Amino acid sequence: MSSFRTASTLLSFMLCCYAYPVKAQDIQPGDEQLRLNQIQVIGTHNSYHLAPVPKVMDLIALSGAETARGIDYTHEPLPKQFSEYGIRQIELDLFADPEGGLYSTPSAWKMVGGPVEDPRVKFDFTEVMRRPGFKIIHAPGFDYATHVPTLEQALEQVVLWSESHPGHLPILVLLELKDSAPPLAGVKPRSFDESLLDALDQVVLQSVPAQRRWTPDTIRGQHPTLRDAVTRHGWPTLQESVGKVFFALDNTNGIRDRYLKDHPGLEGRAMFASVDADHPAAAWMKINNPIGEFDRIQRAVQQGFLVRTRADADTRQARNNDTKMRDAAIASGAQFVSTDYPVADPRFSDYQVQWPDRSVYRRNPVAQVPASR
Repeated sequence: MSSFRTASTLLSFMLCCYAYPVKAQDIQPGDEQLRLNQIQVIGTHNSYHLAPVPKVMDLIALSGAETARGIDYTHEPLPKQFSEYGIRQIELDLFADPEGGLYSTPSAWKMVGGPVEDPRVKFDFTEVMRRPGFKIIHAPGFDYATHVPTLEQALEQVVLWSESHPGHLPILVLLELKDSAPPLAGVKPRSFDESLLDALDQVVLQSVPAQRRWTPDTIRGQHPTLRDAVTRHGWPTLQESVGKVFFALDNTNGIRDRYLKDHPGLEGRAMFASVDADHPAAAWMKINNPIGEFDRIQRAVQQGFLVRTRADADTRQARNNDTKMRDAAIASGAQFVSTDYPVADPRFSDYQVQWPDRSVYRRNPVAQVPASR
């Protein structure tokens, strides 16, 4: 890894975490033998995201005010989310850039006559984006502002934080792979073919030490399928789970199908994938509509699957202080409740998603107690 990246990551880590005490253990006394599917935690959606600066937001608004409103949210750096807000699930959007430079000059800069200064971005955007790798941005051209520009740097931050907080509950990292861009972005993203999917797995496996990560093979163990492992014997206990990081593929389209090709049970893969409940690789599912698919989420949780759902979307709930989606997400039993508002945005309302006692997790009222592992 380059000295620039290491220094940048360490600085970010120290600035975000220095003020927050290290908690020796996330697990509350008496909960050590609960299994991971028997609790609920809060996650963040597009966890790297910075709202575009006003000059760029004005350009976005020309295509529609609703589009601009929907991306007007900003997250804190990843280590601060873990330490201060108890976040245990993050989501990163990835664009493949194997040669480097595809995203180094956003089209918004051309429209305003040059690079746009953003004091929140703590790295040289152009220089980093010229390097090959998997880039973390929401959309090329306009909605490009990010706390952490590459997957390698993001995982470096996750691992550093994890090593400094060995008693933490598992962190689920969702990776959404993107291969399209807005019409005026001025760039055609690379498709995630099988070779790029294999390369992505290698970045994940090389960035997170083996003793600190779970893969589908870890959870399957000696069972014939992932589905059999989690529905018949359950996920590991909380005590067995501390200090772990694991990954899930957010996509449910052709990218997911290519990821499963030649790996139908996710054998040898780095990430879990969202599939139907009767699929042999079923273990974790993305079900983002907790109101319209409330019953489906509950059935999945009762069967022993992990589920990620969303508490809010496109800033609507925060602007209207509307808690219906949040309350449904929590009541559904989904183990990962993802939000853009672990703290309220005072511009909008008091809307936020946190447990009342600010704990890292709560006991899941829906999950059934499985047989002994």
